[in-house]
Formats: sequence, structure tokens, C-alpha cells
Amino acid sequence: MDAPVQGLRLDCPAVYCIRVQGLVAEAWADWLGGMAITTLRRPSGQPITSLNGSVADQAALHGLLATLYGLGLPLISVRVLGLADCAEGEEWR
Repeated sequence: MDAPVQGLRLDCPAVYCIRVQGLVAEAWADWLGGMAITTLRRPSGQPITSLNGSVADQAALHGLLATLYGLGLPLISVRVLGLADCAEGEEWR
């Protein structure tokens, strides 16, 4: 298991890589928060889609994951690639 990401907060943006089993067309990028969409195929031919990009906060991440679930795409992984700046002293509302 990966170590916890230092500085990750519920109310701040972060950059994620989300991988799902199945095909997500690039035309869905705007509907999925502007995420960059890349599809690879396993040797079996099964598509694996990676969505990479910044997500506003943990609530937006939850919404994005719920959308992928609603599309019937099994979740493979969610990784934090980096943290965006969050104003010091901001509190979650």
C-alpha cells in the first residue's frame, strides 16, 4: 500500500490518475471535468482507460467516481499524482 500523501486535504485541488476497465471516448473529457483520456488495450484486447487531471476537491473526486460508476465502468485504481496550491488558512465549508 502506498504511503499517505502529505498535505492532501478534503477541500483542496489535487492531480489524479484514475484507471477504469472499459472504453471512455475522448469526447467525454469535458463532461468528466476536463480530464485527459487515454485508452490502452491489454493483450487480451480489453480496454483500460486512464483519466488524468486536476480535480477541485474530494467532493468533486467523489462526483467523478460516481459518474464513472454510473457509466458501468469498473474502477481499477485512483492515484494522487500531485497537489495543487491551497490558500493557507482556508477551511472546509
